[in-house]
Amino acid sequence: MSDLLSPESTPTTLDDALRAELIAFRRDLHMHPELGNQEVRTTAVLKERLERAGLAPRVLDSGTGLVCDVRPPGTDGPAQAPFLALRADIDALPIPDTKSVPYRSTIPGRAHACGHDVHTTVVLGAGLVLARLAERGLLPRPVRLLFQPAEEVLPGGAQDVVETGVLEGVGRILALHCDPKLDAGRLGVRVGPITSACDRVEVSLSGPGGHTARPHLTTDLVTAAAKVATEVPALIARRADTRSGIAITWGRLTAGHAPNVIPNSAELSGTMRCLDLAAWRAAPDLVVAAVDEVAALYRAKCEIKYIRGVPPVVNDAASTALLAEAMTARFGADAVTETEQSLGGEDFSWYLERVPGAMARLGVRTPGRNASVTPRDIHQGDFDVDEHAITVGVDLLTAAALLS
Repeated sequence: MSDLLSPESTPTTLDDALRAELIAFRRDLHMHPELGNQEVRTTAVLKERLERAGLAPRVLDSGTGLVCDVRPPGTDGPAQAPFLALRADIDALPIPDTKSVPYRSTIPGRAHACGHDVHTTVVLGAGLVLARLAERGLLPRPVRLLFQPAEEVLPGGAQDVVETGVLEGVGRILALHCDPKLDAGRLGVRVGPITSACDRVEVSLSGPGGHTARPHLTTDLVTAAAKVATEVPALIARRADTRSGIAITWGRLTAGHAPNVIPNSAELSGTMRCLDLAAWRAAPDLVVAAVDEVAALYRAKCEIKYIRGVPPVVNDAASTALLAEAMTARFGADAVTETEQSLGGEDFSWYLERVPGAMARLGVRTPGRNASVTPRDIHQGDFDVDEHAITVGVDLLTAAALLS
């Protein structure tokens, strides 16, 4: 283990002033959430703080999000070693903030309900600490801070960011995601897939409608839509390897306006999720065929839009070990735990299509919280975090940069 990780050697543990500043920064972001590709204010405050630290952040070509390099002295030209990239997502969700806290969202119908304000603050804090270490000649390799817009917008802002060349010279990329089921001060790690693939499916059914007294003279689209909703998931479950975990879940079904009128159109939309990368690649053909077959049984014309989302995040073993070692170095072996694969989607997966890396789950639950109390889950209006997680995340990413 590197001597650089010793608190006596370097300020890898946040001082009180920076810790307080970062908590205030996170609360400011929480009060001013911005949706994907609209993160203008968020980008501006990040840029100002990084510039105040003597760094040179560059706003991404899209106009929101930015990239900022922290280099050891004397490496202003081509890097002497590959960059370690630290990625944060900066966008919020279009849901109301229902908490009663001083830092509640000031924007109606928008909230940082997925913890992106924490992700952003942690990477900012790590960058500020690493910049101080670089000034002292204690940074062993260059680090790239990546603040990415539009993670919540399928297929995710990561694809566009990757196309701008931000991974040029990057040898490894790391990210953290808030986990409200894990105590602050702990880290969940997993080698291999840690999230699932997530695509969107939109189905439009059409046919001649008519009176509910004479359904035999119509295409009964209400029944057809109901059959698509129930039979397509069952059909897919029998045509795909059950180990792939492939599943269709419908979130919207719309048909008709009157109880005695069979409509001439119906719509369904939902998500396709699966645990396996190979199954994700084969999913469009499988889903389209299943919808077509069921719709045809009920004489419904069918139009299907299969919208690619994100593949699973598949963690590299070495990168996962790096995160675990860094967490152990700062907080002890008991702070690291094995985590499960979730059915959530994450566009961090697009970076891992290009370079090795890993995402880990950062505990944000207050330790000692009554286990019978339902946790404030992500994507809910009352989501909040134990802000000690910010200190943990900064220390973790700083230690990872020193170990790598």
